[in-house]
Amino acid sequence: MLAWPLGAAALEAEVPGIVLDEVPFEAVISGVPAGAAVDARLDGKQYSATADGSGTATLADLVVSGSGDFTLDYAAGAETGSADLRVMPGWVSLLPAFTAITVALIIRSVVPALLLGIWLGATALNSFTPKGAAVGLLDSFQVFVADAVADADNAAIILFTMMIGGMVGIITRNGGMMAIVKMVVSRARTAMGAQVAAWLMGLMIFFDDYANTLVVGNTARPITDQLKISREKLAYIVDSTAAPVVSIALITTWIGYEVSLIDQALQGIDGLADVPAYAIFLQSIPYSFYPILAIAFVFMVAVTGRDIGPMYTAELRARNGRVLSVDEDAESENGDTLEPKPDVPARPLNAFIPIIVLVVALLGGLYATGEGDSIREIIGAANPYKAMMWASFIGALTAAAMSIGQRILTTHEAVDAWYSGARATLFGMIVLVLAWSMADVTTALNAKGYLITVLGESMPAAWVPAAVFVLAGVTAFATGTSWGTMGILVPLVIPLAWAVMSVNGMTEAGDMHILYSSVSCVLAGAVWGDHCSPISDTTVLSSIASGCNHIEHVRTQLPYALLVGLVAIVIGTVPGGYGVPPWVSLLVGGVILYVVLRLRGRQADVDAAG
Repeated sequence: MLAWPLGAAALEAEVPGIVLDEVPFEAVISGVPAGAAVDARLDGKQYSATADGSGTATLADLVVSGSGDFTLDYAAGAETGSADLRVMPGWVSLLPAFTAITVALIIRSVVPALLLGIWLGATALNSFTPKGAAVGLLDSFQVFVADAVADADNAAIILFTMMIGGMVGIITRNGGMMAIVKMVVSRARTAMGAQVAAWLMGLMIFFDDYANTLVVGNTARPITDQLKISREKLAYIVDSTAAPVVSIALITTWIGYEVSLIDQALQGIDGLADVPAYAIFLQSIPYSFYPILAIAFVFMVAVTGRDIGPMYTAELRARNGRVLSVDEDAESENGDTLEPKPDVPARPLNAFIPIIVLVVALLGGLYATGEGDSIREIIGAANPYKAMMWASFIGALTAAAMSIGQRILTTHEAVDAWYSGARATLFGMIVLVLAWSMADVTTALNAKGYLITVLGESMPAAWVPAAVFVLAGVTAFATGTSWGTMGILVPLVIPLAWAVMSVNGMTEAGDMHILYSSVSCVLAGAVWGDHCSPISDTTVLSSIASGCNHIEHVRTQLPYALLVGLVAIVIGTVPGGYGVPPWVSLLVGGVILYVVLRLRGRQADVDAAG
């Protein structure tokens, strides 16, 4: 038994604002002499830790059973202290995100749904009382929304998006975009040709998902409108090529982040500490079943002209002359009223050159901000936010300079065109900020910790990758962020997979497919969850760039994402856990997707003509 001597409480404890029932958490005790032991007592259990050189001791894996108010007592020598804890059932941590998602899908309006979810989460962090609800309402805006806007990386994405929108406004007003439309339409005379062209553009801009989404969506939109392709279909093509291709390409802004997470997770694991992290990433690519099959399925949909469910309805509506949904017509803020200036020369270079400058400047920025011995390492370690800022600014300046220099637009007209294009992104930026705020709320509630605890039970080694895929998908769906999902799960999944493999005696070279597949499933599941989630940042950006009603984009893309995800799990991930070569699963999965599309899909072109 511990003795708790009387004395002044000189120690200080940092504890979570909310603790979840049966979910492990940490408490950091400061003011402890370096090297001294700290003993603690919580819910009848005893814990101990040793202070580091800075005088802090971390009490790890603390667990409370039940809900209500608890007290953490701690002592270091003669000094004592205590901290009050508020414990809630774990499911409460998921309530805000799932409430927002459900309401958004029901009322088909994402802003009030997100505001409701943020408010609910902020209330939970205070208390479920009238006062807690009132304070939570104020904190929703003053704390979470303000923090989302103040984050430097988030601000860079907002400015990057608005600057690209402004550039698109200029190249639309100067006639360059219309010239591209006429040129492409003269070659892509069918809806199939335009969809394949958008798919190819998505594959070419493989180095960053945000740049991919915004450039492809804004560039292809006039072309798809001309050929009567629904905005929902364009948003699907953009969304389902952007993150998937970036997640498996060898040189992208994602790879440095993921490889660094893998490297950190490998440290201290006997048998893996000396394995290069990048080598594990390369070995994991063939097991990225969802991203690969998602890209392939977009191509199948484009070349067959067949669609399933709500997407077919949207395409049939578009072929009859309405590329926008009825809901979107009423609340559209996508800048469709921006048209070329009358009697301007139709010069494709006035659009091509700014877009090329944007892409080259982005690649140059990635190179300039990265470091390493190879191009792959340099771009993988780059600062994508800084590069995006540089590129979008230079691209907009190029578009304005070309328009003014050719006397197509005056300086005042160029500024007005930029403003009209930037204004088109405003509604989407509001949704994006609220989605970030929702992610912060779910983090504060430790929703990810709850999911890991619930879904992290022991299981056969072969089923670890499938469990990781589902866990990553649920986490990304509830939080709306692939990067956040990776940051939480990669450090946990690698030790978990290796531990299960070790217990089952599967640590030889022939058993490494379990580890490779588990690593790939973190990213693949995160991308899948993002594609299904209305609060995902890339899903929001796809709606913005395509000028599509956001909820309509989610509603029409969801059946495709669920279908590909199901095939990826059943045909790819589960057999892969038992050692089936990934190329076999990819081939069989592709055939199954094609057969389903042929049997269940309908052709809007044929039905509209009939």
